[in-house]
Amino acid sequence: MKLEGCSALITGASAGIGREFARQLAGRGRSLILVARREQKLNELCEDLKQQHPNLTVHICKTDLANLTQLKELVAWLEREKIDVDLLINNAGLGDLGPFAASDPIRNEQMTLVNVVALTSLTRHLLPQMIARKRGGILNVSSSAGFLPIPNFAVYAATKAYVTSFSEALRAELHGTGVSVCALCPGPVHTEFQEVASRPGRNVKPGPGPEFIQVTVEQVVRDALAALEADRPLVIPGVAMKLGMFLVRMTPMSILRWASRFSPKLS
Repeated sequence: MKLEGCSALITGASAGIGREFARQLAGRGRSLILVARREQKLNELCEDLKQQHPNLTVHICKTDLANLTQLKELVAWLEREKIDVDLLINNAGLGDLGPFAASDPIRNEQMTLVNVVALTSLTRHLLPQMIARKRGGILNVSSSAGFLPIPNFAVYAATKAYVTSFSEALRAELHGTGVSVCALCPGPVHTEFQEVASRPGRNVKPGPGPEFIQVTVEQVVRDALAALEADRPLVIPGVAMKLGMFLVRMTPMSILRWASRFSPKLS
């Protein structure tokens, strides 16, 4: 997909990877539609982008994607304002660290709504327009966690497995239509995700992982946009994570099940 002159909708745009997508696309696209829960952060980002790129059109829409009513209002707003989107970046995501039996049912529902339902709904709404124009791109932010079941990250890993599988199937359906689909599967990245995924009252917080497998948000976004431009189906930023995930995907499930027994027990 050609990114120059694109109109990109980015969910989860107020921080982390989503904010970096906005920054890197600001100098290439004609307009950005920034969606997130925190309106103040969206306004600050909007002002920053406009100062650096005066010709850029920026729309912001405060939306909690875990709220089905607000998700429907977002879709209605896009239709009402007649905002064209030829690049959809489904970046918003929620995580939760800890045993499933002790999980918050509301949090589980929110994760499913944001990671699966909102992503699917927005894709379904915007895809027919892209097909009709014979151009467009969909970048779904999945995770390397989606390649295997992860104890204490059970719901999150399962939702990301959905995102990766959905992206691969959609890509096959759209072959020859001019619409590209790519799944971004990063490993540990320095964002506020780890802090948000930690449960209240727990002393143990999820760490970003060993330094050698960590990748900056800047590299994650650069790699993702390059993969989309090259019409690649999937991208795993960082050499160490690429190698690690290749080995994981080649390992029989029986061995992965055995290894999972040694996962740290959290309470």
